[in-house]
Amino acid sequence: MFESLGDRIQGVFKELRGEGHLTDFHLDSALRQIRLSLLEADVALPVVREFTSRVKEKAVGAKVLQQLSPAQEVLRIVRDEIAQLLGGQRADLDLTGTPAVVALVGLQGSGKTTSAAKLALGLKGRGRYPLLVAADLSRPAAVSQLKSLGRQIGIPVFHPEGAQDPIAVAAEGLKEAKLTGRDTVIVDTAGRLHIDEDLMREVRAVIDAVGPREVLFVADAMTGQDAVRSAAGFAAAVPLTGVILTKADGDARGGAALSVVSTLKRPIKYVGVGEKPEDFEAFHPDRMASRILGMGDMLSLIEKVEAQVDETAARRMAERAGSGEFTLEDLREQLRSVQKMGPVSGLLDLLPKAGPLRTLPSADAIDEKALTRVSAIIDSMTPEERRYPQVLSGSRKKRIASGSGTSVAEINRLLKQYQQMRKLMKTARKGAKGLDLSRLPLPAPRQ
Repeated sequence: MFESLGDRIQGVFKELRGEGHLTDFHLDSALRQIRLSLLEADVALPVVREFTSRVKEKAVGAKVLQQLSPAQEVLRIVRDEIAQLLGGQRADLDLTGTPAVVALVGLQGSGKTTSAAKLALGLKGRGRYPLLVAADLSRPAAVSQLKSLGRQIGIPVFHPEGAQDPIAVAAEGLKEAKLTGRDTVIVDTAGRLHIDEDLMREVRAVIDAVGPREVLFVADAMTGQDAVRSAAGFAAAVPLTGVILTKADGDARGGAALSVVSTLKRPIKYVGVGEKPEDFEAFHPDRMASRILGMGDMLSLIEKVEAQVDETAARRMAERAGSGEFTLEDLREQLRSVQKMGPVSGLLDLLPKAGPLRTLPSADAIDEKALTRVSAIIDSMTPEERRYPQVLSGSRKKRIASGSGTSVAEINRLLKQYQQMRKLMKTARKGAKGLDLSRLPLPAPRQ
């Protein structure tokens, strides 16, 4: 979502680093380029003006032009101000109450129903027992969609057959949660193609009926400033407590995210980063600011690894690697672990774009299907071939290529990478914990 904006702003600071010392001219020029970058990202003009004014005030006030590393000091100020623009610090959900009630509001097509299911799955992973309530009766497919998603993630969906009154459904869903011991209720409210008085009246009535601690506005990042205007309309009618930003993995320019917080004075609490139920992340303004500026987000990367990698299995893998017993079967298991963490391009976005990692391929240069092809090659081998790849003859490679839909050249390239990995892993410390992503073969850049 912020890729284009990040590239533009990172380019500004590359120019600044090349200067031996900074002058007022350099600072004004950098701020002018940052201002243009924000406007091109569809950030609201008042927000841009306020942002650049604060950066200049702090830069001049801190006398950064007299610092030994003025470019780094300006970068720090810009990072802090972008984080502030995005909400400052991480704002978690208020889950007080028995049960805690969360209501999702927004326009039709914003991803509200899908976000309800994603949020329920995320809370389930935190040890809670949510109940989804299908109170969006204005769109016939909304109820069936939520039920389908509920079956997929193993979370019950409350909706009485033949129900016509969304207020009654919401109230009865709250009672059902109390009777069945559910500690969280997530209510999917009505949506429309545009804001109208009927929609606002119904949403207000549902909110009044269940008294949620959280009322989250679901905004489509692809709609830019339209999302900000819609959010303002809902905020005038119901007490919004936060925002869920959907389709953040698309080619949105990021203006909605940067504008909605300043406009509503409410934090972004979650972002949808894909179509799968698990593609849903807590939003950390400070981490996102670092990613926009190419400084990486190692904390999020570590959390992804910890969530998907079994520590015991990782330790056993490290011991096998250190003893020289690393096989293609082990490589396949590592690839599966990486695939569980999402697209490789997304993992690369979490790494700093400087220092020893600056030579890594960009996210755009990554062929996401390469991991699938590597797995297909290994799956097409016999157990003996996976354990002892030295037995692979020309005829065996042709058979594997035919079975995996690849070529002998790709098999040879994989075997070469595998041998390089074995040499590297023999030098790794025995008993290393966690998954060492730097040792994994990245997919080849697109030709």
